[in-house]
Amino acid sequence: MTRIAAIAVILLALSACATRTDLEPAEGMTLPPAPYGLSERLDARTLLEVPTLAVPARSEELRTRSEPREDDPFDLSPE
Repeated sequence: MTRIAAIAVILLALSACATRTDLEPAEGMTLPPAPYGLSERLDARTLLEVPTLAVPARSEELRTRSEPREDDPFDLSPE
């Protein structure tokens, strides 16, 4: 049992020793072409940034208690 724990600790320590480098395309691959209107291709770091529209900020407060719904004029029953 202690041998398994020792091996797990060693593997955990080795996994933490990875170095961080800039992302590059795999061998034989290239980055996507430049978007329309830009003359240069975007680098990998720029391509990984999440645009603001993908994660919008919440603009409404959450309801904390039950409240009756207002009448919805567009909630029509099927004919």
